[in-house]
Amino acid sequence: MTAEVSGAERLKGDADEPGWEVDPDDESGAAVVATVGRQLKLRREAAGLRAAELGDLIGYGEDLVYKVEAGKRIPRPEYLDKVDRVLKASGLIAAMKKDVEEVRYPKKVRDLAKLEARAVELLSYGDHNLHGLLQTEEYARALLGTRRPTLTCDELERALAARMARQGIFSRTPPPDMSFVLEEVTLRRPIGGTIVQHRQLEQLLELGRLPNVDIQVMPTDRWDHPGTGGRIQVLKFDDGAAVGRADEEFGGRPVSTPKHVRVLELRYGIIRAQALTPRESLALIEEVLGET
Repeated sequence: MTAEVSGAERLKGDADEPGWEVDPDDESGAAVVATVGRQLKLRREAAGLRAAELGDLIGYGEDLVYKVEAGKRIPRPEYLDKVDRVLKASGLIAAMKKDVEEVRYPKKVRDLAKLEARAVELLSYGDHNLHGLLQTEEYARALLGTRRPTLTCDELERALAARMARQGIFSRTPPPDMSFVLEEVTLRRPIGGTIVQHRQLEQLLELGRLPNVDIQVMPTDRWDHPGTGGRIQVLKFDDGAAVGRADEEFGGRPVSTPKHVRVLELRYGIIRAQALTPRESLALIEEVLGET
């Protein structure tokens, strides 16, 4: 066995991670994985290798090889890299990583990421937790760990990777205008412990100083505002269209009709007006940071 597959026993033990299963309800994602699987099978057979032989060469179990080729498992990037080297595909198999990169993430997260990637303006009010775009990896990991039913290790890693990937929105050119209103309690709740909380507060300060980002804090003693029913989010696009959702409005479903979006914009505008200004909010975040 070659040096590239050292640690093969560990990899074989990881061969059946539930987090990498194909979601049967994700038709577009399943189609991508099935196409990649067929290509991998054709190349393996052309090389004259059985599934078990390929598995031994790349350090994965025979069962996983069959499942990937049958479109039942999403191959990891390193899986495709190893197959590419073993089959001497000159990068053609490794290039498939781009095809499966997005479908690694749950469909609802992919759909949200696509909308965020198109948005020219983002408005978000959160009542219990920080918006995913603002979270550090450590904070997000700890927060996802509170879900019930409990996520498996692989489900958690998949959800975490998807959340972190969405943060590429901050490096877009031109960047979208983003407005976040946070409840004061989200600054003080030590998700993940004091060290994680400290780093999260530092990141809020960094993001809040970006020219296209406004972070505002709603003081806990200001209870009389229209956000007490839960989260509100609105995304606006350069063609004038918009989509939004709120926990307690329209059954919690996304809406895009102008009449419904205006309701959410009005509500968000009132919340934003009642919160601390961005400058006052950064000062409060610095104060809480000094207390941790």
